[in-house]
Amino acid sequence: MIEPQKREAIHILAREGMSAREISRRLSVSRNAVRRIIRQGGEIPARNHKEKIQIDPELLRELYKDCEGWKQRIHEKLAEEKNIQVPYSTLTRRLRELGIGREREARCDRVPDEPGAEMQHDTTVYRVKLGGIPTRLVASSMYLRYSKRRYVRFYRIFNRFVMKCFVHETLTFWGYSAAICVIDNTNLARLRGTGADAVIVPEMAAFAKQYGFVFLCHEKGHCNRKAGEERSFWTLETNFFPGRTFRDLEDLNAQALQWATERMDHRPLAKGRIIPAVAFEHERRYLKEVPRNLPAPYLVHERGTDQYGYARFGSNFYWVPGTGRADLLVLQYWDRLKIYRGHDFLVEYPLPADGVKNACFSPPGQPKPRHEPQNRRRSTLEEEKRLRAMAPAVGAYLDAGWTPRGACRHRFLRELFRLSRRMSAALFVRAVERALKYRIEDVETIRRIALLHVQEGVDTLPVVELDESFTQRQAYQEGCLSDEPDFSRYDEPKEEGDG
Repeated sequence: MIEPQKREAIHILAREGMSAREISRRLSVSRNAVRRIIRQGGEIPARNHKEKIQIDPELLRELYKDCEGWKQRIHEKLAEEKNIQVPYSTLTRRLRELGIGREREARCDRVPDEPGAEMQHDTTVYRVKLGGIPTRLVASSMYLRYSKRRYVRFYRIFNRFVMKCFVHETLTFWGYSAAICVIDNTNLARLRGTGADAVIVPEMAAFAKQYGFVFLCHEKGHCNRKAGEERSFWTLETNFFPGRTFRDLEDLNAQALQWATERMDHRPLAKGRIIPAVAFEHERRYLKEVPRNLPAPYLVHERGTDQYGYARFGSNFYWVPGTGRADLLVLQYWDRLKIYRGHDFLVEYPLPADGVKNACFSPPGQPKPRHEPQNRRRSTLEEEKRLRAMAPAVGAYLDAGWTPRGACRHRFLRELFRLSRRMSAALFVRAVERALKYRIEDVETIRRIALLHVQEGVDTLPVVELDESFTQRQAYQEGCLSDEPDFSRYDEPKEEGDG
């Protein structure tokens, strides 16, 4: 096909008197094509394609309904019952042209920014370095559409309870709520259906009612319905993460809170140079005020106490005042625990920092309990510290990626430490160096390596220094004068029937 620009150039050059031969040579177009374009005046002739086989659209709609949308069966019925022979590709093309069996993709509406009308929530997954270690985290963000105010927090897991805690934390921080919260079709809030037909989980609908808003799922595939939230994540990736380091999850959330509520609140945004803090002062008149002292979301757990008065929750132990061992109710909030015995409130504990495990907690201001929990696992930090102090090769062996990790590592460290106490330090280090070279992780194999070194004479067993002065002790002097024991009975043959 010859481009419209080239056709127009051919027509102009011919009108100026240039011969068809010269036009053909300069524009690399055949002379026959040049003459045809000149006759057509440089225009592309309209082509009226006429279908060779005409199929009634109503017939296709009726067959589509009868065959429940199976196009192959429609093709067969057209040939067998209507005697219409049509290629299968032509049939499917005709169905697409008529819009049969396929919903037309509607364009997204442009929703105006009205004060107090809408807020948006979404989550995404990042790999963030905490203390230099890449960690998978879920970022949760809330965004006010009109004033462009935002709130961000990171979690290791994100479920329905965590979602409720985040919404409560955000709205109590702002003190206000919009009428609608736009979300994607997540099963954390959606029971069934999508978009406008989505049915919200009754638990989440009742939760939202307390704060004066309703959840709204955007249409499937129309994630730009919450484009402000998507833009927030882009800003997070390009403005928050670069150039920042984080010690742990608490440090990350503290920096994210300061960035979202202080730095971005007073920074001009978008083409209109809107300052969120200023726009929020105007928008708050249209928002719904969140009731004060609204109870925070919580989960109820049933727990018992051990014989020393500790209740286990998560990976830590909490001491319970009193002397009884009745069952407890532990109320888990987003930042604390409350422990009840029946209807009696006993004690409240703040949740420990991220990563704290196998720790014991007791109420502040009270004497520390004398005993540790019954099932508390003893840490192997001291064993590992002593092993690493023996030689750099031992530390390199413990840091190797193929050595046991997780719950198996405690047993591995204890067995390795016990082995180190059963031989000289030099022999143990030599055996570990060989295990590191050949990627051996079995402690029993390391013991056999050490035994092999001794048998081959590479290492010798340490010589025990004997203090001969023990013969001068009073106990030895008294014992050496006693009668020798009589072992003659062991030399006689054993008779039948003897036990």
